[in-house]
Amino acid sequence: MTDTATRAAEILKGHRESIDRLDAILVYTLGERFKHTQAVGRLKAEHDLPPSDPAREEQQIARLTELANQADLDPEFAKKFLNFIIQEVIQHHKQHQS
Repeated sequence: MTDTATRAAEILKGHRESIDRLDAILVYTLGERFKHTQAVGRLKAEHDLPPSDPAREEQQIARLTELANQADLDPEFAKKFLNFIIQEVIQHHKQHQS
């Protein structure tokens, strides 16, 4: 390899190591988040509350959109990501009510 190719390979390796660490953080963060949403689901089931809260979901989407803008993340991607999580949480809440 040339010196520039070797340097590029070193930089690439560093980026990939950072990405791997960030992926681990995301997985553990989602795990922690779902522990809390499972607890919310059980609480809702115990008190016969609906599995979804559209007003809360709307607030969270607006909040996440603002955070995405601040983080230079595509807000549409952030909305899709949160909507995916919300749908998973609602499914879990429905399971608790069954």
